Parts: sequence; C-alpha cells; structure tokens
Amino acid sequence: MADVAFIGLGIMGAPMAANLVASGHRVRGFSRSAATRAAAALTGVETVASAAEAVDGAEVLITMLPDTPDVLGVLFGGDDAEGGVSHLLRDGALFIDMSTIEPGASIAIAERLATQGVAALDAPVSGGEAGAVEGALSIMIGGEQHVVDRALPLLQALGSTIVRVGPAGSGQSVKAANQLMVAGHLQMLAEALVFLRAQGVDLELALDVIGGGLAGSTVLQRKRRAFLEEDYTPGFRVELHHKDLGIVQRTAREAGVALPATALVAQLVQALVARGDGALDHSALLALTTELNGGGRR
Repeated sequence: MADVAFIGLGIMGAPMAANLVASGHRVRGFSRSAATRAAAALTGVETVASAAEAVDGAEVLITMLPDTPDVLGVLFGGDDAEGGVSHLLRDGALFIDMSTIEPGASIAIAERLATQGVAALDAPVSGGEAGAVEGALSIMIGGEQHVVDRALPLLQALGSTIVRVGPAGSGQSVKAANQLMVAGHLQMLAEALVFLRAQGVDLELALDVIGGGLAGSTVLQRKRRAFLEEDYTPGFRVELHHKDLGIVQRTAREAGVALPATALVAQLVQALVARGDGALDHSALLALTTELNGGGRR
C-alpha cells in the first residue's frame, strides 16, 4: 500500500483516486471545489483542505489538473497558488503528472525535481470519463524505466494499456498526437452523421455497420450515444480539447511541422469555445456541423 497525495478530483481525477483506494492505497485528495472533494470522500478518498496537507508525508504525488500553469502552480507556486508543494516532497518521493500539459514543461519539471531527489513521470491518459471509472485508461509515460517499474502497481489500478514511450516529455508528446487524432475522429463522425441524416438513413443501423468495418473506432464506441442523442453532457469538455490542440499546434510549430487537417479541426473547436460552448462535451462538434448545414435539413 502506498501513501498517495492526489491533486485534482474532477471528472477524471475523482474516479482515478477512487480506483487507487479500491486497490488498497491510502489516498489523500485535494481539489479547489468543495463539491468535488465531498463527492470524492464518498469513495474512500481522505479529502483535505489544501494541497500542502495532501502532500505532506506522502510517498507519491499524482496530479490530474487542467493545464500547464495549474501543475506548475501546485508544484512551485505562481499567480494562482499561494506557494508550491514541491518542497514537501521527501528525498526518494515519486511525482506522477497525469495531466495533459506542454512537453517542454514536463521535461523542466523532471529536471527541477531531480535536484531534490524526487523522481518524476509524465503520464497523461486517454479513455475519457468512462475509461477513468473502469480503470481502463491508456497511459503514455515519459521517464526512466526504473521509475516506471516503481510506479507500475499504482498505474495498473488506473489503466489497462500502460506504455513507456520514452524519456521525460515523451508521454506528453504522444498525448498531443492522441488528442489531434481524437479531434479528427470526432469531426469526421459529426460530418458522417450530418451526411447520413441528409440521405434519410437510419443512423443507428448505419453506425452498427460502420463500427464493424475499417472506420470503426473507440471514438465511435464511446461517443455513439452522445452523438445519436445529441447529449453533450461533458465527459471531456470542449475547452480542454481546445487547450490540448493549442499544445499540439505550438509544439508542432516549434518542431517546424505542418499539420493542416489539425489546424482546421482546431478552428472548429475554437468556434465552439468562442460561441460559449466550451463547457460541453467535445462531441458538440456535431452541433456545430449541423448548424453549418442549416440545422441538418436536406
């Protein structure tokens, strides 16, 4: 059993922390929202009043936060944090960041924590809320293999596909690639449904057939009901995917790589955010595509 501090108890973090508890680990959790703390407490997470209280004495710190500044703020302090908690990590402690942030930031974090004897992994995830609840996330890891081996008992409580993809920052690079592919799949599924609706085709039957062929995907499986019922209750918010695509585009620009299709989908996601739909699920790309076609009328 490990003594784990878990910072970030949102849509993804809360079920992840709960799965760690169910696997026998002690988890002290913190998030800024009192409501999310209260919900996490019902699953056995020991919720506390501050990040510092969660981290003090912990063997492992796991973060599941929205963006790069949030992770840096929790660790080292900043405009949105009274003071970082990195100084509370003991020599020999382990830091696992499961957020989606800039690859360069993950490299800098690993280097900085190494100076105080703390090992670090960037281990972003894919699989959405359902994957988090089921403990079936795909986890892509950047860091040293011996550190991954040490973290494996924890990661196995959270994911079914756990792969070290390279040194520090590599996990975030793979997650960026994952996010551009998911966005592309979502947009193509939205366009397929608008096209099929215009032809008067039974959408349920059409997706049964499509899902069984080469065009089938986890996106289609996981988002099928949301698309067919046009229910955009957030499992993964548009605003977070917008953030992720920004990471993709900035990192690609730094590498001198052109990603034209990604740029187009990123603009459509940005349009959703601009019109006030950032809090919806990213399957809301269907709503935007429908409106671009006159509400889906033939």
